[in-house]
Amino acid sequence: MVAGGAAGAQAIAMAFTPVITRLYGPEALGLLGTFTAIVSVVAPCAALTYPIAIGLPKEDGDAKGIVRLSFYLSVVLTILVALVIAVTKDWFVEVLNLQAVSAFIMLIPLTMFFSAWLEIAQQWLIRKKHFYITARVSVLQSLFINCAKIVIGWFNPAAIVLVVLAAFGNALNAIMLFLSIMKKDVLVSHTDKKHNATQLLELARKYYDFPLYRTPQVFINAASQSLPVLMLASLFGPAAAGFYTLARLAMAVPSMLVGKSVGDVFYPRINEAVHNGEDLTRLIVRATVMLAVVSIIPFAFVVIYGPWLFSFVFGPEWIVAGAYARWLAFFFYFNLINRPSVASVPVLGIQKGLLIYEIISTVTKTIGLLFGFYVYSSDMIAIMLFSIIGALVYGSMIAWIIIKSSRYNKYEKAS
Repeated sequence: MVAGGAAGAQAIAMAFTPVITRLYGPEALGLLGTFTAIVSVVAPCAALTYPIAIGLPKEDGDAKGIVRLSFYLSVVLTILVALVIAVTKDWFVEVLNLQAVSAFIMLIPLTMFFSAWLEIAQQWLIRKKHFYITARVSVLQSLFINCAKIVIGWFNPAAIVLVVLAAFGNALNAIMLFLSIMKKDVLVSHTDKKHNATQLLELARKYYDFPLYRTPQVFINAASQSLPVLMLASLFGPAAAGFYTLARLAMAVPSMLVGKSVGDVFYPRINEAVHNGEDLTRLIVRATVMLAVVSIIPFAFVVIYGPWLFSFVFGPEWIVAGAYARWLAFFFYFNLINRPSVASVPVLGIQKGLLIYEIISTVTKTIGLLFGFYVYSSDMIAIMLFSIIGALVYGSMIAWIIIKSSRYNKYEKAS
């Protein structure tokens, strides 16, 4: 069900992309990619990743308490981020050499706010296994936003159109999900116990490992994913960032389509397996192998025919994006088959270890980027090193999670 909804949304997006790339061009797409990269770094901080904990409590009452806690945090933290950006806007733009996005900078807190609400709604629906709601909304949101890009871009193909629609897209998605939730009455009920401030603080302390370990981990991961876009925009200009943005968008389709669907379903499944005393290692290995087999052919096709494929589908000016995509295929292949391992982390209680892993991963990928940019002065070598190192660290994480789950099984049997 989730895969079907994601497939529909991605099919719509990719069907519109060849038209969008011919309307807007690399520079406009590069500015969108730069804005999205900044948002993806700050968005995880909006609710301190507490929404991910919504699926863990046995009782719905505690889960609803986490929902309320996440709401309150998203309001407070978004206001703080808006104030910080307002004060440091000029300094931030100058340090990163991102003058081209200065006009869009105040949209960041708004997008961050709705990203938090979107995550809350999605995690509640995952908990209740109402996957069809997420699927339907994904398709409708994708259709509306991509139609808007074409219609508005036909008259005014400016970067600000793409940026504003990206910000509005998160808001629209969140609002549609919450309206569907309220209609089903799966989140709010008049008979629910209201959590007071003390009870919310108790829930916050119980799941303290999310803000303490998971938030920095997600932040660092997002920063490492966004670093190529920001560095390309800063050192080589918006057009280079546009080539990377399109290559990353195309390569991320399998991860967004299959990987997120598997992760969303696998998370409650492995949580259930823990309560039932099942073999966690077997579940993780089976899901990982399945993803590896299913995804090998499309990624291999891009490695062989990337430049020709991008030139044919998106227009001749995008051939550089196809060359980027050749190397990014390795990165995103391992990123995809890594999804069951990432979903297993909260259940195994190793979020501190994930944070350490993320720091090491980000440092090594950053070194690869810097080496390509400053030693070889080549964007292509930088992307190549970033992708190969990323593939290696994703593979090492899979091995680590399998070892941890095996030890967890032995410990549970012994106890």
